[in-house]
Amino acid sequence: MPEPVAAVLPVGAPAPGPRLEPDAIGVAQDTVIGMASAAPGVSVGLTLAALAAATAYAAGPVILVTAVPMLVIANAYRRLNMWNANCGASFEWVGRAISPALGFLTGWIMIAAYITGAVSGVEVIGPSVLAVTGGHGGTWADIDIATAITAVMLIVAIVGIRLTARTQVAMAAVEYAILAVFAVWGLILVLRHAPGTFPVTSGWLGVTGIGGRGSLPAGLLVAVYIYSGWDGTLYVNEEVRHRRVNPGRAAILAVAILTVLYLLAFTGLQGVVSPARLQAHAADALVYVAVVMGGTGAARIIAIALALSVIAATGTSIVLTARIIYGMASWRTLPAALARISPRFSTPVAASVLTGVLVIALTWAYLLAASIQGAFTAIVDTSGLLFGVFYILTALATVVYYRHRVLSRPWDALTLGVLPLAAAGFLAWGLARSVLSAPASQNWSLAGILAAGLVLLAVARYGLKSRFFAITREADAGRPAASRG
Repeated sequence: MPEPVAAVLPVGAPAPGPRLEPDAIGVAQDTVIGMASAAPGVSVGLTLAALAAATAYAAGPVILVTAVPMLVIANAYRRLNMWNANCGASFEWVGRAISPALGFLTGWIMIAAYITGAVSGVEVIGPSVLAVTGGHGGTWADIDIATAITAVMLIVAIVGIRLTARTQVAMAAVEYAILAVFAVWGLILVLRHAPGTFPVTSGWLGVTGIGGRGSLPAGLLVAVYIYSGWDGTLYVNEEVRHRRVNPGRAAILAVAILTVLYLLAFTGLQGVVSPARLQAHAADALVYVAVVMGGTGAARIIAIALALSVIAATGTSIVLTARIIYGMASWRTLPAALARISPRFSTPVAASVLTGVLVIALTWAYLLAASIQGAFTAIVDTSGLLFGVFYILTALATVVYYRHRVLSRPWDALTLGVLPLAAAGFLAWGLARSVLSAPASQNWSLAGILAAGLVLLAVARYGLKSRFFAITREADAGRPAASRG
Protein backbone atom coordinates (compact mmCIF):
# COMPACT_ATOMS: atom_id res chain seq x y z
CA MET A 1 0.00 0.00 0.00
CA PRO A 2 1.45 3.44 -0.87
CA GLU A 3 2.36 5.77 1.95
CA PRO A 4 -0.04 8.57 2.87
CA VAL A 5 0.70 11.86 1.13
CA ALA A 6 1.50 13.57 4.40
CA ALA A 7 4.23 11.01 5.08
CA VAL A 8 6.16 11.68 1.89
CA LEU A 9 5.83 15.46 1.63
CA PRO A 10 8.47 17.74 3.15
CA VAL A 11 7.42 19.50 6.32
CA GLY A 12 5.47 22.63 5.48
CA ALA A 13 4.97 21.70 1.81
CA PRO A 14 1.45 22.24 0.51
CA ALA A 15 -0.54 19.12 -0.34
CA PRO A 16 -1.05 18.60 -4.07
CA GLY A 17 -4.35 19.88 -5.38
CA PRO A 18 -7.08 17.71 -6.88
CA ARG A 19 -6.36 16.34 -10.36
CA LEU A 20 -8.18 14.57 -13.16
CA GLU A 21 -8.77 10.92 -12.32
CA PRO A 22 -5.86 8.85 -13.69
CA ASP A 23 -6.33 5.38 -15.25
CA ALA A 24 -10.12 5.81 -15.30
CA ILE A 25 -10.89 4.51 -18.79
CA GLY A 26 -9.33 2.16 -21.34
CA VAL A 27 -8.44 2.45 -25.01
CA ALA A 28 -11.81 1.05 -26.22
CA GLN A 29 -13.80 3.60 -24.23
CA ASP A 30 -11.46 6.37 -25.39
CA THR A 31 -11.97 5.28 -29.01
CA VAL A 32 -15.74 5.53 -28.59
CA ILE A 33 -15.37 9.04 -27.13
CA GLY A 34 -13.42 10.12 -30.22
CA MET A 35 -15.98 8.56 -32.56
CA ALA A 36 -18.89 10.06 -30.61
CA SER A 37 -17.26 13.46 -30.96
CA ALA A 38 -17.32 12.99 -34.74
CA ALA A 39 -21.07 12.14 -34.45
CA PRO A 40 -21.36 9.62 -37.32
CA GLY A 41 -25.15 9.59 -37.40
CA VAL A 42 -25.52 13.36 -37.55
CA SER A 43 -22.57 13.67 -39.94
CA VAL A 44 -24.22 11.29 -42.41
CA GLY A 45 -27.60 12.95 -41.94
CA LEU A 46 -26.29 16.47 -42.55
CA THR A 47 -23.95 15.67 -45.45
CA LEU A 48 -25.42 12.70 -47.35
CA ALA A 49 -26.84 14.91 -50.11
CA ALA A 50 -24.01 17.45 -49.97
CA LEU A 51 -21.25 14.86 -50.42
CA ALA A 52 -23.13 13.10 -53.23
CA ALA A 53 -23.53 16.44 -55.03
CA ALA A 54 -19.97 17.66 -54.43
CA THR A 55 -18.34 14.42 -55.58
CA ALA A 56 -20.83 13.36 -58.26
CA TYR A 57 -21.40 10.13 -56.33
CA ALA A 58 -17.70 9.49 -55.70
CA ALA A 59 -18.29 9.72 -51.95
CA GLY A 60 -16.49 6.43 -51.29
CA PRO A 61 -13.18 7.31 -52.99
CA VAL A 62 -13.16 10.82 -51.49
CA ILE A 63 -13.73 9.38 -48.02
CA LEU A 64 -10.80 7.00 -48.59
CA VAL A 65 -8.58 9.82 -49.88
CA THR A 66 -9.44 11.95 -46.84
CA ALA A 67 -8.76 9.02 -44.50
CA VAL A 68 -5.09 8.98 -45.53
CA PRO A 69 -4.17 12.45 -44.17
CA MET A 70 -6.46 11.85 -41.19
CA LEU A 71 -4.54 8.66 -40.30
CA VAL A 72 -1.20 10.42 -40.83
CA ILE A 73 -2.25 13.28 -38.55
CA ALA A 74 -3.68 10.83 -36.01
CA ASN A 75 -0.25 9.22 -35.93
CA ALA A 76 1.26 12.68 -35.43
CA TYR A 77 -1.02 13.14 -32.42
CA ARG A 78 0.09 9.74 -31.17
CA ARG A 79 3.76 10.65 -31.36
CA LEU A 80 3.31 14.05 -29.74
CA ASN A 81 1.29 12.46 -26.94
CA MET A 82 4.20 10.09 -26.28
CA TRP A 83 6.28 13.21 -25.67
CA ASN A 84 3.80 15.12 -23.54
CA ALA A 85 0.48 13.64 -22.43
CA ASN A 86 -1.70 16.51 -21.21
CA CYS A 87 -5.27 17.45 -21.99
CA GLY A 88 -4.24 20.76 -23.57
CA ALA A 89 -2.76 18.62 -26.36
CA SER A 90 -2.18 20.71 -29.50
CA PHE A 91 -2.31 23.96 -27.52
CA GLU A 92 0.75 22.89 -25.58
CA TRP A 93 2.45 20.88 -28.34
CA VAL A 94 2.37 23.74 -30.85
CA GLY A 95 3.29 26.25 -28.14
CA ARG A 96 6.28 24.32 -26.86
CA ALA A 97 7.55 23.14 -30.27
CA ILE A 98 6.91 26.15 -32.51
CA SER A 99 5.66 29.28 -30.73
CA PRO A 100 3.69 30.02 -27.53
CA ALA A 101 1.59 32.61 -29.36
CA LEU A 102 0.74 30.13 -32.12
CA GLY A 103 0.02 27.53 -29.45
CA PHE A 104 -2.48 29.85 -27.78
CA LEU A 105 -4.21 30.52 -31.10
CA THR A 106 -4.31 26.76 -31.73
CA GLY A 107 -6.04 26.26 -28.38
CA TRP A 108 -8.52 29.03 -29.14
CA ILE A 109 -9.34 27.50 -32.55
CA MET A 110 -9.87 24.12 -30.87
CA ILE A 111 -12.35 25.65 -28.41
CA ALA A 112 -14.15 27.54 -31.19
CA ALA A 113 -14.36 24.40 -33.34
CA TYR A 114 -15.87 22.27 -30.59
CA ILE A 115 -18.33 24.93 -29.46
CA THR A 116 -19.56 25.62 -33.01
CA GLY A 117 -19.73 21.89 -33.65
CA ALA A 118 -21.94 21.47 -30.60
CA VAL A 119 -24.21 24.33 -31.66
CA SER A 120 -24.65 22.74 -35.10
CA GLY A 121 -26.60 19.97 -33.36
CA VAL A 122 -29.52 22.35 -32.79
CA GLU A 123 -30.51 21.77 -36.40
CA VAL A 124 -31.49 18.15 -35.74
CA ILE A 125 -31.75 17.56 -32.01
CA GLY A 126 -35.31 18.79 -31.50
CA PRO A 127 -36.86 17.33 -34.66
CA SER A 128 -35.04 14.02 -34.12
CA VAL A 129 -36.35 13.59 -30.59
CA LEU A 130 -39.87 14.62 -31.63
CA ALA A 131 -39.74 12.18 -34.55
CA VAL A 132 -39.07 9.37 -32.07
CA THR A 133 -41.71 10.43 -29.54
CA GLY A 134 -44.31 11.54 -32.05
CA GLY A 135 -44.60 14.97 -30.45
CA HIS A 136 -45.31 18.30 -32.13
CA GLY A 137 -42.46 20.64 -32.96
CA GLY A 138 -41.91 24.36 -32.85
CA THR A 139 -39.23 26.79 -31.75
CA TRP A 140 -39.89 26.47 -28.03
CA ALA A 141 -40.13 22.69 -28.23
CA ASP A 142 -36.70 22.63 -29.91
CA ILE A 143 -35.32 24.97 -27.26
CA ASP A 144 -36.71 22.91 -24.39
CA ILE A 145 -35.31 19.67 -25.81
CA ALA A 146 -31.88 21.13 -26.59
CA THR A 147 -31.64 22.78 -23.17
CA ALA A 148 -32.73 19.67 -21.28
CA ILE A 149 -30.35 17.37 -23.15
CA THR A 150 -27.41 19.76 -22.77
CA ALA A 151 -28.13 20.11 -19.05
CA VAL A 152 -28.29 16.33 -18.56
CA MET A 153 -25.05 15.78 -20.47
CA LEU A 154 -23.43 18.57 -18.46
CA ILE A 155 -24.34 16.76 -15.25
CA VAL A 156 -22.91 13.52 -16.66
CA ALA A 157 -19.72 15.35 -17.62
CA ILE A 158 -19.38 16.82 -14.13
CA VAL A 159 -20.01 13.54 -12.30
CA GLY A 160 -16.98 11.93 -13.92
CA ILE A 161 -15.20 10.49 -16.93
CA ARG A 162 -16.22 6.92 -15.99
CA LEU A 163 -19.94 7.73 -16.24
CA THR A 164 -19.30 9.69 -19.43
CA ALA A 165 -17.51 6.73 -21.00
CA ARG A 166 -20.22 4.22 -20.02
CA THR A 167 -22.93 6.51 -21.35
CA GLN A 168 -21.09 7.02 -24.63
CA VAL A 169 -20.51 3.30 -25.16
CA ALA A 170 -24.19 2.49 -24.57
CA MET A 171 -25.41 5.15 -27.01
CA ALA A 172 -22.76 4.26 -29.61
CA ALA A 173 -23.76 0.59 -29.68
CA VAL A 174 -27.32 1.48 -30.69
CA GLU A 175 -26.44 4.35 -33.04
CA TYR A 176 -23.78 2.50 -35.03
CA ALA A 177 -25.84 -0.68 -35.28
CA ILE A 178 -28.79 1.23 -36.74
CA LEU A 179 -26.59 3.12 -39.17
CA ALA A 180 -24.82 -0.06 -40.34
CA VAL A 181 -28.07 -2.00 -40.83
CA PHE A 182 -29.64 0.77 -42.92
CA ALA A 183 -26.45 1.18 -44.96
CA VAL A 184 -26.33 -2.54 -45.84
CA TRP A 185 -30.07 -2.54 -46.54
CA GLY A 186 -29.69 0.45 -48.86
CA LEU A 187 -26.74 -1.07 -50.67
CA ILE A 188 -28.70 -4.28 -51.30
CA LEU A 189 -31.57 -2.25 -52.77
CA VAL A 190 -29.22 -0.35 -55.07
CA LEU A 191 -27.32 -3.44 -56.23
CA ARG A 192 -30.60 -5.22 -56.95
CA HIS A 193 -31.76 -2.22 -59.00
CA ALA A 194 -34.91 -1.77 -56.93
CA PRO A 195 -37.42 0.69 -58.44
CA GLY A 196 -36.44 4.32 -57.90
CA THR A 197 -32.80 3.61 -56.99
CA PHE A 198 -29.81 5.23 -58.70
CA PRO A 199 -27.51 2.58 -60.20
CA VAL A 200 -23.84 2.09 -59.36
CA THR A 201 -21.54 3.01 -62.27
CA SER A 202 -17.79 3.25 -62.77
CA GLY A 203 -18.03 6.93 -61.82
CA TRP A 204 -18.68 5.92 -58.22
CA LEU A 205 -15.14 4.48 -58.10
CA GLY A 206 -13.10 7.54 -59.18
CA VAL A 207 -12.40 10.73 -57.22
CA THR A 208 -13.97 12.90 -59.95
CA GLY A 209 -17.28 11.04 -59.92
CA ILE A 210 -19.81 10.40 -62.65
CA GLY A 211 -18.74 12.04 -65.91
CA GLY A 212 -15.84 13.79 -64.15
CA ARG A 213 -18.28 16.30 -62.66
CA GLY A 214 -17.13 15.85 -59.06
CA SER A 215 -14.97 18.38 -57.21
CA LEU A 216 -12.26 16.90 -55.01
CA PRO A 217 -11.70 20.14 -53.00
CA ALA A 218 -15.44 20.50 -52.33
CA GLY A 219 -15.71 16.85 -51.40
CA LEU A 220 -12.62 17.12 -49.22
CA LEU A 221 -14.14 19.94 -47.16
CA VAL A 222 -17.27 17.88 -46.50
CA ALA A 223 -15.19 14.79 -45.71
CA VAL A 224 -12.96 16.69 -43.27
CA TYR A 225 -16.13 17.88 -41.54
CA ILE A 226 -17.49 14.35 -41.07
CA TYR A 227 -14.18 13.10 -39.68
CA SER A 228 -13.74 16.09 -37.37
CA GLY A 229 -13.70 15.14 -33.71
CA TRP A 230 -11.64 11.93 -33.68
CA ASP A 231 -8.91 13.95 -31.93
CA GLY A 232 -11.16 13.97 -28.85
CA THR A 233 -9.35 10.81 -27.71
CA LEU A 234 -6.35 13.00 -26.84
CA TYR A 235 -8.13 15.56 -24.65
CA VAL A 236 -8.99 12.95 -22.03
CA ASN A 237 -5.47 11.50 -22.13
CA GLU A 238 -4.75 12.28 -18.48
CA GLU A 239 -7.64 9.97 -17.55
CA VAL A 240 -6.76 7.05 -19.84
CA ARG A 241 -4.77 4.01 -18.74
CA HIS A 242 -1.22 4.18 -20.14
CA ARG A 243 -1.87 7.79 -20.98
CA ARG A 244 1.18 8.27 -23.19
CA VAL A 245 0.34 5.36 -25.47
CA ASN A 246 -3.36 4.48 -25.48
CA PRO A 247 -4.89 7.86 -26.45
CA GLY A 248 -2.82 7.89 -29.65
CA ARG A 249 -3.84 4.33 -30.43
CA ALA A 250 -7.46 5.27 -29.79
CA ALA A 251 -7.18 8.18 -32.26
CA ILE A 252 -5.93 5.89 -35.03
CA LEU A 253 -8.62 3.31 -34.23
CA ALA A 254 -11.31 6.01 -34.27
CA VAL A 255 -10.25 7.23 -37.72
CA ALA A 256 -10.07 3.67 -39.08
CA ILE A 257 -13.50 2.65 -37.74
CA LEU A 258 -15.08 5.93 -38.91
CA THR A 259 -13.67 5.28 -42.38
CA VAL A 260 -15.35 1.88 -42.57
CA LEU A 261 -18.63 3.22 -41.17
CA TYR A 262 -18.70 6.20 -43.53
CA LEU A 263 -17.77 4.12 -46.58
CA LEU A 264 -20.64 1.76 -45.81
CA ALA A 265 -23.16 4.50 -44.98
CA PHE A 266 -22.52 6.91 -47.85
CA THR A 267 -22.07 4.23 -50.50
CA GLY A 268 -25.07 2.29 -49.29
CA LEU A 269 -27.49 5.19 -48.90
CA GLN A 270 -26.66 7.76 -51.59
CA GLY A 271 -28.23 5.69 -54.37
CA VAL A 272 -31.46 4.66 -52.67
CA VAL A 273 -33.29 7.52 -54.40
CA SER A 274 -32.61 9.52 -57.56
CA PRO A 275 -30.18 12.48 -57.44
CA ALA A 276 -33.04 14.95 -57.91
CA ARG A 277 -35.05 13.50 -55.01
CA LEU A 278 -31.97 13.31 -52.78
CA GLN A 279 -31.13 16.97 -53.34
CA ALA A 280 -34.76 18.02 -52.95
CA HIS A 281 -34.66 16.56 -49.43
CA ALA A 282 -31.07 17.60 -48.61
CA ALA A 283 -32.01 19.06 -45.22
CA ASP A 284 -33.38 15.73 -43.96
CA ALA A 285 -31.84 13.33 -46.47
CA LEU A 286 -31.23 10.45 -44.05
CA VAL A 287 -34.77 10.46 -42.69
CA TYR A 288 -36.21 10.79 -46.19
CA VAL A 289 -34.16 7.84 -47.45
CA ALA A 290 -35.35 5.80 -44.45
CA VAL A 291 -38.98 6.63 -45.29
CA VAL A 292 -38.45 5.43 -48.87
CA MET A 293 -36.82 2.24 -47.62
CA GLY A 294 -39.28 1.26 -44.92
CA GLY A 295 -41.95 3.87 -44.28
CA THR A 296 -42.55 5.85 -41.09
CA GLY A 297 -41.40 2.98 -38.88
CA ALA A 298 -37.97 2.99 -40.51
CA ALA A 299 -37.85 6.78 -40.22
CA ARG A 300 -38.46 6.57 -36.48
CA ILE A 301 -35.64 4.07 -36.09
CA ILE A 302 -33.20 6.27 -38.01
CA ALA A 303 -34.41 9.22 -35.92
CA ILE A 304 -33.31 7.29 -32.82
CA ALA A 305 -29.82 7.01 -34.29
CA LEU A 306 -29.80 10.74 -35.08
CA ALA A 307 -31.02 11.68 -31.61
CA LEU A 308 -28.43 9.46 -29.93
CA SER A 309 -25.72 10.88 -32.17
CA VAL A 310 -26.58 14.46 -31.23
CA ILE A 311 -26.84 13.63 -27.53
CA ALA A 312 -23.50 11.82 -27.59
CA ALA A 313 -21.80 14.63 -29.51
CA THR A 314 -23.20 17.22 -27.11
CA GLY A 315 -21.83 15.27 -24.17
CA THR A 316 -18.39 14.80 -25.67
CA SER A 317 -18.24 18.46 -26.73
CA ILE A 318 -18.75 19.51 -23.12
CA VAL A 319 -16.19 17.01 -21.79
CA LEU A 320 -13.52 17.71 -24.40
CA THR A 321 -13.91 21.49 -24.53
CA ALA A 322 -13.79 21.66 -20.74
CA ARG A 323 -10.49 19.78 -20.72
CA ILE A 324 -8.98 22.00 -23.40
CA ILE A 325 -10.02 25.04 -21.36
CA TYR A 326 -8.62 23.40 -18.21
CA GLY A 327 -5.32 22.71 -19.97
CA MET A 328 -5.03 26.31 -21.13
CA ALA A 329 -6.11 27.74 -17.77
CA SER A 330 -3.45 25.61 -16.03
CA TRP A 331 -0.91 27.88 -17.77
CA ARG A 332 -3.06 30.92 -16.86
CA THR A 333 -3.67 31.74 -20.50
CA LEU A 334 -7.31 31.66 -19.39
CA PRO A 335 -8.57 32.67 -15.91
CA ALA A 336 -7.07 30.43 -13.22
CA ALA A 337 -10.52 29.58 -11.81
CA LEU A 338 -11.11 27.45 -14.91
CA ALA A 339 -8.20 25.21 -13.93
CA ARG A 340 -9.81 24.05 -10.70
CA ILE A 341 -10.60 20.35 -10.33
CA SER A 342 -13.45 19.15 -8.12
CA PRO A 343 -12.09 17.05 -5.21
CA ARG A 344 -15.31 15.04 -5.25
CA PHE A 345 -15.68 14.32 -8.97
CA SER A 346 -12.11 14.78 -10.28
CA THR A 347 -13.46 16.85 -13.16
CA PRO A 348 -12.99 20.52 -14.20
CA VAL A 349 -16.40 21.65 -12.98
CA ALA A 350 -15.99 25.37 -13.70
CA ALA A 351 -14.75 24.75 -17.25
CA SER A 352 -17.55 22.21 -17.82
CA VAL A 353 -20.25 24.60 -16.60
CA LEU A 354 -18.85 27.40 -18.76
CA THR A 355 -18.95 25.14 -21.81
CA GLY A 356 -22.48 23.92 -21.10
CA VAL A 357 -23.78 27.45 -20.51
CA LEU A 358 -22.18 28.68 -23.74
CA VAL A 359 -23.79 25.86 -25.73
CA ILE A 360 -27.21 26.53 -24.20
CA ALA A 361 -26.93 30.32 -24.64
CA LEU A 362 -25.85 30.04 -28.28
CA THR A 363 -28.64 27.52 -28.92
CA TRP A 364 -31.24 29.90 -27.51
CA ALA A 365 -29.84 32.81 -29.52
CA TYR A 366 -29.79 30.75 -32.70
CA LEU A 367 -33.36 29.50 -32.36
CA LEU A 368 -34.92 32.73 -31.10
CA ALA A 369 -33.13 35.48 -33.01
CA ALA A 370 -33.99 35.05 -36.67
CA SER A 371 -31.94 38.16 -37.46
CA ILE A 372 -28.68 36.47 -36.41
CA GLN A 373 -29.39 32.95 -37.63
CA GLY A 374 -27.58 33.69 -40.87
CA ALA A 375 -24.46 34.76 -38.98
CA PHE A 376 -24.61 31.69 -36.73
CA THR A 377 -25.08 29.43 -39.74
CA ALA A 378 -21.98 30.93 -41.35
CA ILE A 379 -19.99 30.33 -38.16
CA VAL A 380 -21.24 26.75 -37.86
CA ASP A 381 -20.35 26.13 -41.50
CA THR A 382 -16.73 27.04 -40.70
CA SER A 383 -16.32 24.28 -38.09
CA GLY A 384 -14.80 21.88 -40.62
CA LEU A 385 -12.30 24.56 -41.61
CA LEU A 386 -11.39 25.18 -37.97
CA PHE A 387 -10.68 21.51 -37.37
CA GLY A 388 -8.58 21.44 -40.52
CA VAL A 389 -6.52 24.40 -39.32
CA PHE A 390 -5.49 22.87 -36.01
CA TYR A 391 -4.90 19.48 -37.62
CA ILE A 392 -2.41 21.22 -39.94
CA LEU A 393 -0.73 23.04 -37.03
CA THR A 394 -0.43 19.79 -35.07
CA ALA A 395 1.18 18.04 -38.04
CA LEU A 396 3.69 20.89 -38.35
CA ALA A 397 4.42 20.71 -34.62
CA THR A 398 5.28 17.02 -35.06
CA VAL A 399 7.83 17.81 -37.78
CA VAL A 400 9.38 20.64 -35.77
CA TYR A 401 9.57 18.79 -32.46
CA TYR A 402 10.99 15.60 -33.98
CA ARG A 403 13.27 17.36 -36.47
CA HIS A 404 16.44 15.68 -35.15
CA ARG A 405 14.93 12.25 -35.77
CA VAL A 406 13.69 13.35 -39.19
CA LEU A 407 17.20 14.34 -40.20
CA SER A 408 18.90 11.22 -38.89
CA ARG A 409 16.63 8.19 -39.43
CA PRO A 410 14.97 7.14 -42.71
CA TRP A 411 11.83 5.68 -41.10
CA ASP A 412 11.37 8.72 -38.89
CA ALA A 413 12.03 10.95 -41.90
CA LEU A 414 9.01 9.33 -43.55
CA THR A 415 6.60 9.03 -40.61
CA LEU A 416 7.56 12.21 -38.73
CA GLY A 417 8.60 14.39 -41.65
CA VAL A 418 7.42 13.60 -45.17
CA LEU A 419 3.98 12.18 -44.37
CA PRO A 420 2.90 14.87 -41.84
CA LEU A 421 4.08 17.60 -44.21
CA ALA A 422 2.25 15.97 -47.11
CA ALA A 423 -0.94 15.59 -45.02
CA ALA A 424 -0.73 19.20 -43.85
CA GLY A 425 -0.13 20.39 -47.41
CA PHE A 426 -3.04 18.36 -48.76
CA LEU A 427 -5.42 19.73 -46.13
CA ALA A 428 -4.10 23.27 -46.65
CA TRP A 429 -4.71 22.97 -50.39
CA GLY A 430 -8.26 21.76 -49.86
CA LEU A 431 -9.02 24.42 -47.25
CA ALA A 432 -7.54 27.20 -49.40
CA ARG A 433 -9.68 26.13 -52.36
CA SER A 434 -12.71 26.03 -50.08
CA VAL A 435 -12.05 29.49 -48.65
CA LEU A 436 -11.68 30.95 -52.13
CA SER A 437 -15.03 29.53 -53.17
CA ALA A 438 -16.86 30.06 -49.86
CA PRO A 439 -19.51 32.74 -49.34
CA ALA A 440 -18.24 36.01 -47.93
CA SER A 441 -20.17 35.38 -44.70
CA GLN A 442 -18.11 32.28 -43.94
CA ASN A 443 -14.83 34.04 -44.59
CA TRP A 444 -15.89 36.95 -42.40
CA SER A 445 -16.77 34.42 -39.69
CA LEU A 446 -13.27 32.93 -39.93
CA ALA A 447 -11.77 36.41 -39.74
CA GLY A 448 -13.91 37.19 -36.69
CA ILE A 449 -12.84 34.02 -34.89
CA LEU A 450 -9.17 34.80 -35.61
CA ALA A 451 -9.60 38.42 -34.47
CA ALA A 452 -11.22 37.27 -31.22
CA GLY A 453 -8.30 34.90 -30.71
CA LEU A 454 -5.80 37.73 -31.15
CA VAL A 455 -7.65 39.84 -28.57
CA LEU A 456 -7.66 36.94 -26.08
CA LEU A 457 -3.97 36.37 -26.83
CA ALA A 458 -3.20 39.95 -25.85
CA VAL A 459 -5.27 39.59 -22.67
CA ALA A 460 -3.49 36.36 -21.72
CA ARG A 461 -0.04 37.76 -22.38
CA TYR A 462 -0.34 41.26 -20.95
CA GLY A 463 -3.38 41.06 -18.69
CA LEU A 464 -3.08 37.62 -17.12
CA LYS A 465 0.72 37.69 -17.58
CA SER A 466 0.80 33.99 -18.37
CA ARG A 467 4.13 32.24 -17.96
CA PHE A 468 3.28 30.20 -21.05
CA PHE A 469 4.62 32.95 -23.29
CA ALA A 470 8.03 32.80 -21.61
CA ILE A 471 8.70 29.11 -22.28
CA THR A 472 11.50 28.12 -24.61
CA ARG A 473 11.06 25.96 -27.69
CA GLU A 474 11.65 22.26 -27.18
CA ALA A 475 12.77 19.46 -29.51
CA ASP A 476 13.25 15.74 -29.22
CA ALA A 477 16.94 14.95 -28.86
CA GLY A 478 16.73 12.03 -31.28
CA ARG A 479 17.54 9.39 -28.67
CA PRO A 480 15.42 6.24 -28.16
CA ALA A 481 11.98 6.96 -26.72
CA ALA A 482 11.63 7.17 -22.95
CA SER A 483 9.68 4.53 -21.03
CA ARG A 484 5.97 4.69 -21.68
CA GLY A 485 3.45 5.20 -18.97
